[in-house]
Amino acid sequence: MAGYKNFQVNRNKNKNAVGVFDKGRNLNKSADNLTKSQKLMNGVAAWASFYRSRPDIFAEEYLGLTLKPFQKILLYCMIIYNYTAFFASRGLGKTYLTALYCVVRCILFPGTKIIIAAGQKSQGMKVVTEKIPELINQSKTGMLRREIKGSIRTNMNTDDPHVEFVNGSWIKVVAATQGARSARANLLVLDEFRMIDPLIYKNVLRRFLAASRQPGFLEKPEYKNKQEYLERNQEIFLTSCYYKFNWSYERFKVFIKAMLDGKKYFVCGLPYQIAIKENLVNREQLLDEISEDDLDEIGWTMEMESLFFGESDKAYFKTEEIKEIKTVQFPIYKKEVQALIKNNKNFINKKKEGEIRILSCDIALLGGDANDSSVYTLISAKKNRTGTRYKREVLNIEAHQGLHPETQSLIIRRLFDDFECDYIVLDRQGNGISVYGYLCRRQYDDERKKEYPALYSMNEKDEPKLAAFHIEDDYEEKIYTVSPSEEFNHNIALDLKDKIVNKRISFLISKNDIREFFVNETWFNKLSTEEQIELLNPYLQTILLENEMVLLERVEHHKYVKLKEQSGKRKDRYSSLAYGNYFISLLENELQHKKEEIDIFSMPTLVSTLDIKL
Repeated sequence: MAGYKNFQVNRNKNKNAVGVFDKGRNLNKSADNLTKSQKLMNGVAAWASFYRSRPDIFAEEYLGLTLKPFQKILLYCMIIYNYTAFFASRGLGKTYLTALYCVVRCILFPGTKIIIAAGQKSQGMKVVTEKIPELINQSKTGMLRREIKGSIRTNMNTDDPHVEFVNGSWIKVVAATQGARSARANLLVLDEFRMIDPLIYKNVLRRFLAASRQPGFLEKPEYKNKQEYLERNQEIFLTSCYYKFNWSYERFKVFIKAMLDGKKYFVCGLPYQIAIKENLVNREQLLDEISEDDLDEIGWTMEMESLFFGESDKAYFKTEEIKEIKTVQFPIYKKEVQALIKNNKNFINKKKEGEIRILSCDIALLGGDANDSSVYTLISAKKNRTGTRYKREVLNIEAHQGLHPETQSLIIRRLFDDFECDYIVLDRQGNGISVYGYLCRRQYDDERKKEYPALYSMNEKDEPKLAAFHIEDDYEEKIYTVSPSEEFNHNIALDLKDKIVNKRISFLISKNDIREFFVNETWFNKLSTEEQIELLNPYLQTILLENEMVLLERVEHHKYVKLKEQSGKRKDRYSSLAYGNYFISLLENELQHKKEEIDIFSMPTLVSTLDIKL
């Protein structure tokens, strides 16, 4: 009789299967001898095993949440791998997804202890104060609310768990500091971990994972004291990408290598295209941001495209060097913006004795060209203790495109007064000569109802091209005019590099660092969006200055340092800063010459007279 080779009846096909759901039905009726309670617990074990292997299905079926495809994949990876790192774009919801994983983990693994750490505790508290309540509201079954014991604690100063579950699991938020000790956890979540000190992570936070979760079955003789039954603790790293000098980049490379070696590490980058595809952000809004003239291209690359940034080998200015000089917290604002600030002494910048303020201007007239913008930079210079050097601080930057020379001269006049400046540094080549011509006149400001005096060059007053504009009898010599050449550009590049390396110049701190200060100010939150942007603009312009500098590449030359911007990029902010810094160095030379010229016989002594008797 004909037959099929290797034919099996259905009941034999899966008899050797490992998975509980792959096995065939047990026809020996042994389960009939179990009690109702035993049958219930077997069912709980089966479903718990299944949901632990598929947390995305648990979130949808038990919690009643709707997930995007990428969220399902990431939830699965978070529960499978011991180490997980997400480098995600803004608006993708990495904190929301992490909060979801935390509650799923706490429910499915009773007695789980979760610590969430962030550079600032308020950042980590968002998981507790914003995301978990959001999940509770979205839960269609209402089961998440039933799983949480009592109310969520929002007090940042407490050592008690902020979220407790009825099965003994809990979630706690700590600050990533040396004081964050005496805590134990099975899951460590590092939110915006690039802002956490790597030594704090290694010596403090990672030590929290000292003990594994202890489920009750480990007390049974057949499981007791056996390493293979202990659960592995987990670490989750969340952040957007940053500069390559940051430790997050080294951590990223560690994860990549471990993944390739087959270890239980998982890392992924999630750019803004995923957020658009999943309808989490508005596509048109992002396109508008990309098309703006003042786009922070490096910031966009890191925060939205999920790519780390590092300058090229030819870069003259290094990102890490610039990071070290970002220490100034507050800028000096022009009159209209200063009026927006209410009752805050941090923004009162009275000019100190011996302080010199420079308004350095790189002039352009044509609008629309990415390489053509007028930039006005405020630099403060304060003497050191010996009175022989100046410490520089870049306190504000303004950039404009497509303005008439007369309009630009009026802007310079206003900034000169508002900032209490002593000198103007002006590039007189090209379109700068037209602006100089207007500055040489007396001008009346209709808006401020004020007349400005004529200002002449202090170093090239007799130069024929400039002298043609000198028609006023009353004037002040307040403008230092520059005429860039290969040698001049060489000198200003070397001088600025020296001041950065030796930390004799300081920039404003980053916009992200100061944002939390502003959002906690009541008066700031009452301002319109346009007014808030005006207050944050000096920080944004500083970022754009840094971007210009790190993208300048040194071109080989036998005699001079020559810097060239990349195609389509600009260097207006760099030029404006370099001009002003160089002028302050000239003032420094005068300070040192004056000290050397002091008459030794005019110096005071400890002995006024000598009375010698023989």
